[in-house]
Amino acid sequence: MTAADPVAPALRVDGVLFDVDDTLVDTRGAFVHALAAVARRYLPTGPERDAEILSVWRADAGGHYAAYTRGEVSHEAQRLARANELHARFGGPALDEESFAEWDGVFDGTFRAAWARHDDADDVVDALLDAGVVVGALTNAATAYQQAKLEATGLDRVPLLVTVDTLGFGKPDPRVFLEACRRLGTDPARTAYVGDEPDVDAAAARDAGLVGVWLDRPGARRRPVDEAWLAGVTVIRSLSELPAALAA
Repeated sequence: MTAADPVAPALRVDGVLFDVDDTLVDTRGAFVHALAAVARRYLPTGPERDAEILSVWRADAGGHYAAYTRGEVSHEAQRLARANELHARFGGPALDEESFAEWDGVFDGTFRAAWARHDDADDVVDALLDAGVVVGALTNAATAYQQAKLEATGLDRVPLLVTVDTLGFGKPDPRVFLEACRRLGTDPARTAYVGDEPDVDAAAARDAGLVGVWLDRPGARRRPVDEAWLAGVTVIRSLSELPAALAA
């Protein structure tokens, strides 16, 4: 390890847990393609409204994805509800189970084809591993889905440790963070959790006894940020900033 190596300084953690979507993988970018494909087929809108459609989808004002992460509804049910809310907002037809299957074929096929890792993901994972830090992934999505995503983007060297399937619920419940640390083999107090959501990721990890790191990538945020979420949380703008942020 050279003097110029960004992780050469001692780190205050032995392990790093990563969120997957919009942390390691550019899920927002994949949504851009998937929702544009849906809009061209189902919505009476032009490309000039695609950014608004993306914003509504990501905001999920009805809280359907959060209900899925609490184990209250299935993945298919939450996506159907969100699709119908999107259609109601932008003038698309109401979807029943049969028509949703076709809709989801358009959405999911385009979404998967657009999966790509963030440009800063490879280098930071390699740097941490080279420094002897163990890494893993903790995500609120399904195991098979996220494993496919890591494999498709060349990030499957990051073990997928805990998903919403593991305990039947996901973040921000502290038990999922502690289970991920147990599987990683690290003390929570010496484990960082890095994610793009300040509340569900960074603040929840902090409250579970981990080092909470909010990856605040440039661009539009999903929703307004409560400053209370950031007390005791480390904030970075790129994964390339992570090693220095975790230096002892």
